[in-house]
Amino acid sequence: MNINYIELPALDFTAMKHFYGQAFNWEFEEWGPDYMAFSNAGIEGGFAKVDQKSPRGGALVTLLSDDLDATEQLVEKAGGKVIAHHEFPGGKRFHFLDPSGNELAVWTKA
Repeated sequence: MNINYIELPALDFTAMKHFYGQAFNWEFEEWGPDYMAFSNAGIEGGFAKVDQKSPRGGALVTLLSDDLDATEQLVEKAGGKVIAHHEFPGGKRFHFLDPSGNELAVWTKA
């Protein structure tokens, strides 16, 4: 089985559209007041409306970048908060928080 779809919690759809659109060029389609799908992300997914931030520490969605430094600048410019950097055999990555407090990572091959 392959992962087919990813859902993330969202406090504010406008903030999520701005952040993910500006940082990663994702596209969006709203399906009523409580759900918004995203595409152009390598895998399709969506944002489910929530009233409070989810606790961190669950599954980590990791994006691939050809230029980690440029991607980090886009994340920060779009309003993301970089919270960690890691180097490991084969590459390096950074973790960030999106406008709803979800932790994601971006990595690049060495």
